[in-house]
Amino acid sequence: VVLFLPALCRKMGIPYCIVKNRSRLGRVVRRKTCSSMCLTDVNSGDRSSLNKLIEAMKTNYNDRVEEIRKNWGGGLLGSKSTAKIAKLERAKAKELSARVQ
Repeated sequence: VVLFLPALCRKMGIPYCIVKNRSRLGRVVRRKTCSSMCLTDVNSGDRSSLNKLIEAMKTNYNDRVEEIRKNWGGGLLGSKSTAKIAKLERAKAKELSARVQ
């Protein structure tokens, strides 16, 4: 089963965020690159800053699913498609007028 990781995180209620590139994420774990990261244990002194980070991730990613999701095209046709449809409509109108006469 292949599943897009943000979709799985949204389904399970796990906060997630998307980082610009793998090298930025790699700096956090002291590696050259890193594709994903999971926190399992946090120092008690860092919990408050982690909670702030989690709230920011939830509001920016988990709660804005519909805004983030891509909307392809917006229902607008290109010039070639509109010309093709107009040509077909003219042909249909011509055929109907020929039948009526």
